[in-house]
Amino acid sequence: MQILGNDTKIVRGACGHDCPDTCSWLVEVRDGKALRLFGNPDHPFTRGTLCAKVNHYLERVYHSERLHYPLKRVGPKGEGKFVRVTWEDALRDVAGQWHKIIAESGSEAIMPYSSAGNQGLIQVASLDRRLFALLGCTQLERSICGEVPVSGLAATQGNGFGVDPEELVHSRYIILWGTNTIVTNLHLWPVIAEARANGAKIVVIDPIRTRTAEKGDWHIPIRPGSDATLAMSLMHIIIRENWVDHDFVERHALGYEALCERVKEYAPERVTRKVGIPVEDIEKLAQEYATTTPSLIRPLIGLEHHQNGAMMFRTLACLPVLIGAWKHRGGGLSRSTGAIQYSTLNHRRLSMPELQRPEVRTLNMRDLGQLLCSKELTPPLRSLCIWNVNPVVSIPNQAKIIEGLKREDLFTVVHDLFVTETAKYADYVFPATSQIECMDIVPAWGHHYLSLNLPAIPPVGESVSNTEFFRRLAKALGRTEECLYDSDEQLIEQALSSGHPYLDGISLERLKQDGYARLNHERDYRPFANGNFTTPSGKAEFWSQDLMKMGLDPLPSGGEYPDPPVDHVQLISSKTLHYLNSSYGHIEHHARREGILTIEVNPQTAELFDVTDKALVEVFNERGSLVAECRISNRVGAGVAWMPFGGNKDAKGNFQSVNQLTGEVPTDWGGGSGFYDTFVKLRRQLPT
Repeated sequence: MQILGNDTKIVRGACGHDCPDTCSWLVEVRDGKALRLFGNPDHPFTRGTLCAKVNHYLERVYHSERLHYPLKRVGPKGEGKFVRVTWEDALRDVAGQWHKIIAESGSEAIMPYSSAGNQGLIQVASLDRRLFALLGCTQLERSICGEVPVSGLAATQGNGFGVDPEELVHSRYIILWGTNTIVTNLHLWPVIAEARANGAKIVVIDPIRTRTAEKGDWHIPIRPGSDATLAMSLMHIIIRENWVDHDFVERHALGYEALCERVKEYAPERVTRKVGIPVEDIEKLAQEYATTTPSLIRPLIGLEHHQNGAMMFRTLACLPVLIGAWKHRGGGLSRSTGAIQYSTLNHRRLSMPELQRPEVRTLNMRDLGQLLCSKELTPPLRSLCIWNVNPVVSIPNQAKIIEGLKREDLFTVVHDLFVTETAKYADYVFPATSQIECMDIVPAWGHHYLSLNLPAIPPVGESVSNTEFFRRLAKALGRTEECLYDSDEQLIEQALSSGHPYLDGISLERLKQDGYARLNHERDYRPFANGNFTTPSGKAEFWSQDLMKMGLDPLPSGGEYPDPPVDHVQLISSKTLHYLNSSYGHIEHHARREGILTIEVNPQTAELFDVTDKALVEVFNERGSLVAECRISNRVGAGVAWMPFGGNKDAKGNFQSVNQLTGEVPTDWGGGSGFYDTFVKLRRQLPT
C-alpha cells in the first residue's frame, strides 16, 4: 500500500476474473471509497493495461443494482421478488432447512455448485470444500472448463505443462490454434508482435476470421471439430517427408512405429474435405511448422468445447514431440500456465480432501438441468448452494436448468454481487464482495507471476467474501471443527506452504510488499527439453497406457465428432470485448457497447435459410430458440454460424442466452461439454 496524502492511498491487487491475463491493478482510495482502478505499470507482463471490461470495474462495484444485504424470496420463482432480511434470520432458516433435508433424505440431497467466477485461490476453493465434505454433501465435478485440455495433454506428456508465454519472443513459427489472442489474452499479443519483429510467422487456425486472424500472417479457416484430424494429417506429412527428430523420438517417446501406421489413414487428399482446407495448404503448413526452428503451438480454450476435445489436445501434444521442438527455446506447446502455477501451491492443505467420505457420489456440473429434473436420481437433489457462477447463463441447456430451478421442492441458496438470472430462482440471496473488497492469492493461467489481492475498500453494505460466507454458514449449522474458521491470511499461508522450489522466497510478507512475484525458476524454461515426461513410461506416449486402461484408443486419432444434420449450421460462440461470461451483461455501459445480439453467417448460409442482412431471425433447434439480428459476412465459412457468448438478452429483450441452444453432450474424456457441437437452423422473424 502506498500513502499519497490527504487520506488517499494506493492499494495493490489483481483481477480475479477467470482470464489468462490476471492483470495486476492499483486502486486509488480516499475515505474508504475507490476513486480509480487502473493497471499496474510495473508488472512485467500486464504492463499497466486493463481490458475493456475491467477498465470500468468500479461501475460494477458501485452499481445501483449491487446487493447490499440478504434477500428472501416472496414471489414465484423466477420473478425476482424479494424482501430484505437479516443475516442471522436468513442463516438460521438455511441451517434449519438443511438439517431437515439431511434428516429426511441424507446429505447427498444437498449439492454445492460453483465455478471460477472469482478465480482467486482461497475464494474459489478452500473453506467451502471443507464444509461440504464434512457435511457429506454431493460432490461436484467442476470440469466444464480446463479439465479436458489437461487430461488430453497428459495422455501424451503426463501433465499440462508448457512453454512460459513470455518465452514466445524466441519462437520463429507460432500457430495460434483456436484462440482469439487479441480479445481474450490481450497481454500476450505484444509478446507475439515482438516475436514477429524478430522474424516469426504467425499462423491462426480458427473457423472464424477473428481480430487475431486478421492481424496474423496466415489464417486457416478450419471446419469446427476437425482440428485433431488436421494434426494427424500434419504428422502424416512430417513422417512421410522424414522431418522427424529421430534422436529425440528414440530417446524420449514411446509408440513411434504404431503412430506411423496410424497416420497412414490421414493423407491430405483423404482429409481435405473433412477439415475444409485445400491439400496444398495442409502440405505447406506441415512443411513450415516442421522445418522452422523454433516452432510453437498455442491453443487455449476453443478446442476443448468439442466432443473430441481431449483427443484434440492429446493429438496436438504429439506434434512438438515428433519434430523435437521441445529442445529449443521458444519451441513446443504453450497452453495454460495454470498446470504449473497450481502445482506449486498446496491445494491439499486448502481443500483438505481427506475430509471427503469416499462413498459420497460425484455429479458433473455440466448436467445441472438433467440432474434437477431427473426422476431416477437417488436421493433427488433437494437443495443447491450456488456461488461464483451463474449457471442459467453459462451452463448448457438453459431451458432445462430453469425448469429444474422452478421446482417448488428445491431449496436454493445463492451468494453473489447481484440478483443474477440464477438468483431470481433462489429462496435466499446473500450479498458477495467484489475483488477489491476481499483478500486472496491469485495464480495466473496466462503467465508465471503469482499475485496477492489486498482489500482496497470495506465491504459494500453487508456483503461478505466467499470465505466469510462459509464461516458464517458453518457456525449457523453448528459445526465446531477448527478448520472451518481459518482466517484468510491463514489460508494464504497454507497455500504457500508447499515447499515447492518455485516458491522459494515467495512469502505472504513479500507479496504484501511487492504485490506479485515471478515463479522462482530459470528464464529459459524448457519443461521437456530433456524428456522428463511424467507419463507411466516416463516418455512422451504416442501410444498411451493410461488411455488403454480407460478403454479408449491408445493412439492419437481425429476422434469422433458429428456431421451437421441436413439444413443446419454449426454454431460457434465466444467471448467478446465487453462481456466476460455473464459478469458484465447487466451493466448498461457494456450492454450498450456490445449492442444487440447478433448471429453472423456467410452469404451461402443466408441464401440457404432465405435471411437478409440486419434482419431479425429466429435461431432454433430441438432445445430452444432465440432471436438475433442477422449479419452476413465472409468472416465465417459455409456451414458455420457465430454468436457472442456472455449476454443475457436476445435481440427482442428476452432473457435468453446462447445456452438456450446448447446441450450437455460430454467430451470424449475429461468431463467437459461439447458446447461447440451445436447445430441450429434460422428462419426470418416476422414482424408483430
